[in-house]
Amino acid sequence: MDDAESLVHHANNVNVARQLRDRFPHPYTRANASAFLKAATSAPEPSNLAIDVDGEAIGAIGYVPGVDVERYSAEIGYWLGEAYWRRGIASEALRLVTDHVFDVMNMLRLFAVPFADNLGSIRVLEKAGYHREAVLRSSSVKFGRPRDQLLYARINEHWRGVSP
Repeated sequence: MDDAESLVHHANNVNVARQLRDRFPHPYTRANASAFLKAATSAPEPSNLAIDVDGEAIGAIGYVPGVDVERYSAEIGYWLGEAYWRRGIASEALRLVTDHVFDVMNMLRLFAVPFADNLGSIRVLEKAGYHREAVLRSSSVKFGRPRDQLLYARINEHWRGVSP
């Protein structure tokens, strides 16, 4: 809970919010930060993590596992405070979490769906070894405006499989 103020400071930014799903609130309040931190710290296997630089939470990264036949696939997402953009921090966090999810959770595939005009996020994904699979035309609406999205994915080359 000590990270709440830092999260509010970095998350309460329209430039951050405009690139994320609507479930990421704007304005971002202390109550939003507290709810995020409470959920993140109470999960048996954390799937939402703070991105920390020099002891300060400056963003977050997390994944949502699929179900049924997609149970070895997960959507991954992240955000970073604007003051820390273009420093390689998000790419490093994405690489670390991807490796953890592949090695420990034995996921076969991770994917992300950034807005097509979010060049920063696209660079993050590509630097972390994700490949573009598709363009999803007018697949979303953000702030009342239709937006294209891209589908990026990375496959676990060391997937251990499962018994039928």
